[in-house]
This record gives sequence, structure tokens and C-alpha cells, in this order.
Amino acid sequence: MPLVTSTFRPPLYLRSASIQTITPSLFRRLPLDDSRPETLELPDGDFLELEWMASDRSELVILTHGLEGSTRSSYIKGLAHALLQAGYGVLTWNMRGCGRDRNRLPTWYHSGQSSDLRAVINHATGRTFAHIHAVGISVGGNILLKYLGEEGTAALDLISSATVVSVPMDLRGSAKELAKQKNRIYMNYLLKPLRARIREKARRFPKLFDTTRLDSIRTFQEFDTLYTAPMHGFASVDSYWDSSSSLHFLDAIRVPTLIISALDDPFLSPSCFPSEVARYSDALSLETPLWGGHVGFIDSLRLSRTWLDHRILQNLARYSPPR
Repeated sequence: MPLVTSTFRPPLYLRSASIQTITPSLFRRLPLDDSRPETLELPDGDFLELEWMASDRSELVILTHGLEGSTRSSYIKGLAHALLQAGYGVLTWNMRGCGRDRNRLPTWYHSGQSSDLRAVINHATGRTFAHIHAVGISVGGNILLKYLGEEGTAALDLISSATVVSVPMDLRGSAKELAKQKNRIYMNYLLKPLRARIREKARRFPKLFDTTRLDSIRTFQEFDTLYTAPMHGFASVDSYWDSSSSLHFLDAIRVPTLIISALDDPFLSPSCFPSEVARYSDALSLETPLWGGHVGFIDSLRLSRTWLDHRILQNLARYSPPR
């Protein structure tokens, strides 16, 4: 599909990648819409925490959050609210260990754990929705793209459309980008809850976790080498990154999918912008605004509704019946 020319043109005072990235997470405050919680038991003995909103509607949108996010993240709450107002049902879910309760196993989630998203989608398709759409944010977008590539044409029977935002689809490239000195503030922000997660795991499973080097970790390469890769059965950090990066699954995607990533995103390397793949794909569309930061895309300081919310709704409307 042709590359999409973006309409995102924030005012001059919002054209900083840092302002775009930080402002929504700090200042976007929205009430939680009424939801019905559900626990989805998994075959390996663990569980996922789901939240259903307006699940009696004919169209459902499944929202997947990013690294160390949750159904309470501002971008998830804001998008869910916009979707509900537009007439969609919404299903949000917490990756393992990101909800109210600690997950049961020593493992948690990782950036390529598409099996859990598969379980959520299969669970949702057991209901009578006319259309199911999927939206993934950041690492949640990487997981969604990987799932769609793994499923190939089979996903067309389950998902009507997909939208992903600010996706680190090359995990190695993104890790190297975040390790740069200019992005240290973001690296430290992301590592803080990950360190807390490992400490919590070590208290419950002391024989499996060595925390002696935990406080000295400064990069994702160090964290994933010490914890993510070995705890989730990968032979090395390179094996984890290579097998989990959605960049390697794009060619197999058949569901109509919009990728939105800002060119000034401090989390993304050049390899996270697959313009050549999108150019020749029948399913992928790539939109790369000049501005937007990481999961920002705010066009004013009135944060109740953002350009990103509007753009996702606009894309969903292409694959939904007239309202």
C-alpha cells in the first residue's frame, strides 16, 4: 500500500519530542469508564486480567498496552473513552503481572509474547461480535504485529483491522537507541519498574533470581541478558530480540494494518520504520509524522481527546459498517 501522508501538524510549542512524549503521561487525567473485570486462566497455570466495556455492542476493539503499562495507562484510558463514545465495545487487558494481582509464575511478560494476545483474541471471538479490531501501543504494537504475522491469512477470520502506534519493531535497534546518552531519562524511567518487578520476583522465587547486579543495570541489553532472555527460555539476548521483533513478521501480515510512528520518536531506531516493506505490502500502511514523540501525538493542551484518538477512530471507520 502507498505510504500515508500524515495530517498531524501540532503547533510550534508542541513540536518537541520530549513534550510530546512526557506531557500526556504526566498530565492526561481521565476518569475510568465503567468496566467489568474478568480473569482469563491460561494453559500454563497463569492468568490474565481483562476489562470489558460496553461488551454488548456489535463491534469490539481490543487494546494492548505497552512496556510496564496497564489498563490504567493514560493512553489506554483515553482511547477507550473515545472508542466508547464512538459506539464501539472495548476490551482492555493487562499483560502478566501488570494488573492488580501478581502473576503466579516466576516468568512475567516479554516484548514478543504473542501467545497471551492470541489467548485474549480467541477468548473474544467466542462471543458474537460482528467485527473485532485490534490496537497495540508501543511494545503492545510489537506483540500485535508479531501475532498477525504468525497467523497470516488465518487472522482474517478473527480480526477486521489493526492499528499500531510507536512500535519498537526492531528490539535490538530500539534498545541501542534508548541506550544513548540523550535518551537516558527515558531509559531510567523504564528500568525503574522493571527493577521493582525483579525484586518482587526474587522475594517469591529466591532460588531463581540473583539481584546482586540489578542496581548496576543501565540498559535493556543488560536487563534482557540477565533476566528476560534466560527466564523466558531464550538462549541469549540476541535470540530473544531476533525471535521477538515484529520486523521479521511483517511480510506475512494479511489483516489491514496501519502503523503510526513519529520520526522524532526517541525510542525508535531507523530500522523501526519499514517503509520498503509497507510500500509493497497489500496489508500494511505506514504513517510517519514528523512530530509526535513516543505515544504522544497531542495537538493541543486540552488532553481529553488527542489527534491520536481521532486518527485511530478514523482508521477503524474504514473497516466498520456505516454508523
